[in-house]
Amino acid sequence: MRMVRSPGKPQVVAERRELTAVSGERVTLPDPDRLIHLQFRRFAGCPVCNLHLRTVVLRHREIEAAGVREVVVFHSPAEELAPHAADLPFAVVADPDRRLYTEFGVERAPRALLDPRVWLPIVRAVVSGAWNVVRGRERLPSTSPHGGRLGLPGDFLIAPDGRVLASKYGEHAYDQWPVDELLRLAAGANAPAAAERPPGSGR
Repeated sequence: MRMVRSPGKPQVVAERRELTAVSGERVTLPDPDRLIHLQFRRFAGCPVCNLHLRTVVLRHREIEAAGVREVVVFHSPAEELAPHAADLPFAVVADPDRRLYTEFGVERAPRALLDPRVWLPIVRAVVSGAWNVVRGRERLPSTSPHGGRLGLPGDFLIAPDGRVLASKYGEHAYDQWPVDELLRLAAGANAPAAAERPPGSGR
């Protein structure tokens, strides 16, 4: 099923499926026990993607404590993506045929790089990325990345029953939920379940 681009309106994931992360880890979508933050990034080593993912890494324990599992999708082949994902503490999935991108309605467009709002993040990403490459913390991206450079990001918060509780379609390459927004959405999603539990029952 192809997602309808209607942020904020609950949708249903067509069917349960099992994804394979580049680490070999199996990922069930949706997760029966917790929320999933499914985020679509761009190509392996994408500087603005790395800039954002560093903030996710720094607060990953906080995200997990909020009952959210991170699953990050790139449109690069697994062999190209694996070196860039080796140190990330969450599942990274390769989707070189863009099947998940198509299903969730995540697109490509020139505005990914032409929107003026992305220019400053690109400069920041290139400068900080170059420094991290020099220190051996990151790798340079391919000069001709699989799937091109015009991919747009997307964010989806998926409930254990498969409902998409919230979604965001990026207007440019650095347009995504910051961690604070993700935590706010997760708190709202978990609030009804907490209210239904009897006092003293625990989580």
